[in-house]
Amino acid sequence: MRKIPFVSGEYYHLYNRGTNKMIIFNEYKDYWRFQKLLYLCNSKETLKYSDIEISPGRAWTVERSETLVDIGVYCLMPNHFHLLIKVKNEKDASQFLLKLLTSYSTYFNKKYDRTGALFQGKTKSEHAGNDNYLKYLFSYIHLNPLKLIEPKWKELGLKNIRKAKKYLIQYQYSSYPEYNGINREENKILNRNVFPEYFTDIKDHEDEINDWLNYNEQK
Repeated sequence: MRKIPFVSGEYYHLYNRGTNKMIIFNEYKDYWRFQKLLYLCNSKETLKYSDIEISPGRAWTVERSETLVDIGVYCLMPNHFHLLIKVKNEKDASQFLLKLLTSYSTYFNKKYDRTGALFQGKTKSEHAGNDNYLKYLFSYIHLNPLKLIEPKWKELGLKNIRKAKKYLIQYQYSSYPEYNGINREENKILNRNVFPEYFTDIKDHEDEINDWLNYNEQK
């Protein structure tokens, strides 16, 4: 049984990493596969990836049935992932995670000729039960990639904020570009309409991110 049960209508931060902290995304094709699975596995209908992705990009054109969860934010890192979801009901949320991780693990193990568990146990979940924490998660998840270029930026501050912002926008494996108004197929993963409207426009989101990037300078 899950330590923190899913409750209908509530928001949750989900995250998991590779077993023994192993890399789970070795190249861009692995990231793309997981992103497409975020879209395809989020459906009450069973969609077999090998039947759909006959040609590159076809996955994004598939019309899904009713979704299992609503995804508001995501970020994929070399050895872990983060999701922010709104739960419709406990059964559907659990089914979504099972489909997603099983599908990706099967793909990864076959591609890299390995066996055994890919992920480190059950996916962790944190209930975003208050407004301040929920809003914070939008920035926390989206800022994760900065650790790839400046691992200690939170403790020491950023050397070049302009470079950091450019890196985030160009990082293709998160929902950050969508929040900055970039139109791309991966945006279909999200359903932002059921999340609080913390950012009424692109500038609101940019201002929030700027506050975090400048945090160390303000201390």
